[in-house]
Amino acid sequence: MFSKSRINEPGPKQAGEAEKPKTDVPATKPTMDYAAPATSKPKPAPSVLSSDLTVVGNVKTTGDIQIEGVVEGDIRAHLLTVGEGATIRGEIVADDIVVNGRVVGRVRGLKVRLTSTARVEGDIIHKTIAIESGAHFEGSVQRQDDPLAGAPKAIAAPVAATTPKA
Repeated sequence: MFSKSRINEPGPKQAGEAEKPKTDVPATKPTMDYAAPATSKPKPAPSVLSSDLTVVGNVKTTGDIQIEGVVEGDIRAHLLTVGEGATIRGEIVADDIVVNGRVVGRVRGLKVRLTSTARVEGDIIHKTIAIESGAHFEGSVQRQDDPLAGAPKAIAAPVAATTPKA
């Protein structure tokens, strides 16, 4: 009923029989259409301090942060966005800074942008700056090639005040 074909059957080769190339194995390796996974960690999502949050103390991150509440202390970040209803009292040091709200203190950044709703009271040290029409600014502006060089690398923790015992 069924018979086996000798063509696909392995076995000793007979004299004069040429070796046929295998057709089920590709001659070259297939190329990859996708990138290999990066060995570095994926970039974390930006941190957000909500509008009902008040932070008393310094904030430091190597990532991005968006402030919508109140911060009484220094901030160091990669990208800092100050929301329209936010207030910061302290020094800001970041690569990129976008101010939509209120800042009372020194601002140091490679790129600083004051939007039309910004209110800044303090000096701005920058490499590039953009100030939109309607922004309020009181202080001095100084351009430096490396404005982050003068900033402290680490923000010191505030020293708690002690009251003498009677």
